[in-house]
Amino acid sequence: MLIIHDNRLPEEAISNLQKQGECLSFHTKGITHEAIAGHPDVFFCPVNGKVIVAPNIPDTYMDFLSGKRIPFVLGEKAIDNNKYNATSYNVVISDKYVIHNSKFTDVSVLDETKDKIFIHVSQGFTRCSLMPLKEDCFLTSDKGIEKKLLENGLECYYFSPDDIVLSGFPYGFIGGSMGQYRNMVFIIGRLKYHSQGDKIECLFKRLNYEVVELYNGPLFDGGSLFFIDTE
Repeated sequence: MLIIHDNRLPEEAISNLQKQGECLSFHTKGITHEAIAGHPDVFFCPVNGKVIVAPNIPDTYMDFLSGKRIPFVLGEKAIDNNKYNATSYNVVISDKYVIHNSKFTDVSVLDETKDKIFIHVSQGFTRCSLMPLKEDCFLTSDKGIEKKLLENGLECYYFSPDDIVLSGFPYGFIGGSMGQYRNMVFIIGRLKYHSQGDKIECLFKRLNYEVVELYNGPLFDGGSLFFIDTE
């Protein structure tokens, strides 16, 4: 298993991830805003057993994926400092749905998800703000996303972003502080430091998830964690 993570995660979190599988510690320079320069959910979009990657990520990362025989597709839109050009791959993809602001979705994502139902939301940083779970259940830190998913008959729960850390900003986003692999949810931080952590924990228990808290500290928005099978 390959785990893609921002190289600026807390040291304890990285150490614990390394116990789970091989890690690809990711970061870029001079491409986009420093706060999100290492966020996997800005540059990568896993779908259908492959990974869509922004065409302007450093070649070393493409070489790494090739060396591991992980199939990847180059997207069309390059990431840059424009807020909206940093959202092209920040898409939530579940078994049935694609959730994103359709104005910014890269065509490569649309091509790979033609068999799924597209739900348009106003938030371009959708994957940052929304965590897809099993059984068409979602948790989000964006009220607009919550409203839209509920209107579409999906189960969605809002949790405040106030207790989530993102360097340079007053708060982070809940989707960016987590990742899912099979029946496990990995959290960059401990739920006890979130004002609604007990409710989040109850939701995970109801869905029979094993919860892995990666370091002893507040939830940390690292731009999501992506887990990719390599066997």
